[in-house]
Amino acid sequence: MKDICFGVDVGGTTVKIGLFQTDGQLLNSFEIPTRKEEKGKYVIGDIAAALEKELKEKHIEKERVAGVGIGVPGPVLDDGTVNVCVNIGWGVINVANELGTLTGLPVKVGNDATVAALGEMWQGGGKGHDSMALFTLGTGVGGGIIVNGKPVNGSHGAGGEVGHIPVVMDETEVCTCGKKGCLEQVASATGIVKEAKKLLAGSEKASALRNYEPLTAKAIFDEAKKGDEIAMEAVEILGKYLGIAMAHVAGVVDPEIFVIGGGVSKAGKILLDAIEKNYRQYVFHASRDAIITLATLGNDAGMYGAARLVIEN
Repeated sequence: MKDICFGVDVGGTTVKIGLFQTDGQLLNSFEIPTRKEEKGKYVIGDIAAALEKELKEKHIEKERVAGVGIGVPGPVLDDGTVNVCVNIGWGVINVANELGTLTGLPVKVGNDATVAALGEMWQGGGKGHDSMALFTLGTGVGGGIIVNGKPVNGSHGAGGEVGHIPVVMDETEVCTCGKKGCLEQVASATGIVKEAKKLLAGSEKASALRNYEPLTAKAIFDEAKKGDEIAMEAVEILGKYLGIAMAHVAGVVDPEIFVIGGGVSKAGKILLDAIEKNYRQYVFHASRDAIITLATLGNDAGMYGAARLVIEN
C-alpha cells in the first residue's frame, strides 16, 4: 500500500522537505541547505540523500512511497524538465529523471508558485474548491492557477506568471523581467513602497509615513489602518491593480476562489477589502461572485503542494 509521499520545496537558501501520508497528514518536516555552488550541481544529490536518510530513520519501506513531488523556482515542462532556475544556478535540467534515478521513486516536478497554489487548494485557504488562483505578494508577485484540480503549467512552463501581467500602461520604470508596467511593480511589498514614496514626493500632506526610515509595506498598511491619507491612497493603488489583474485571470479561467498569500497578505482585512472592491468593479459579471480569501499554509504551502503532485486525484 503506497500511503507515504514526499513534498520538496526548493528555495534559494534552503530546501524544505515534508514527509506526508497520502491523505494529507504531515508526519515530519525538515530543511537542508541549498548548495548553489558550481551551478547547483549538488542540490539533487543532497535531496536524494536526505530522502533516503528520512526513510531509514523512520523505518519506512520504500515500497510504501507513492513518489516525490518537487517545486522549483523556474518554468517547468510536463516531462519534468526545468527551463533555467536562476536562483539555483541550473540551466536546462530534467529534475524528474535525475532525482528519480537517484531515489528509485516516481518524481513529479512543478513551478514553486504553482505548487504552492496546489498546496493551498489541497489543505489551505482553497480547500474544498478545485478551481482557484493564488496570488503571492512578497518582494515580487508570484502566482499559480489550478483548474479542475490540475495545475496550469502552460506550453512554456510559464502558466500562472500573474506578477508579470501588464497593468500600468504608462509605467516608465523597468520590471526585473525586462518589461514595463507589470503587476509586480505596483502590488508587491517593494511596489507599494515605491508608489507610497511617489505620493509623498508629490504632496505636502502631513503623513506618518514621512517618519519611517526605511519605509516598509507593513508600515504603510499599519498607518492606513489608522487613517493616514497617503497610506490609504497607496493601499488603494495596490488594490486597484490587483483587482484589475485578477479580473483578467477570471476572464480566462473563471476560478471559484482567489487565495492571497505572501508576506503582504499579513495585512489582512484592509488588503482584502481594497482588492475585493476593485475586482468586483472590473471583472466580467459572470465571475463577480468568486471568493477572495487569505492563504493559510504560509511557507509550508509549497511543501504541501509538491506532495500533492504525486497523489492521484
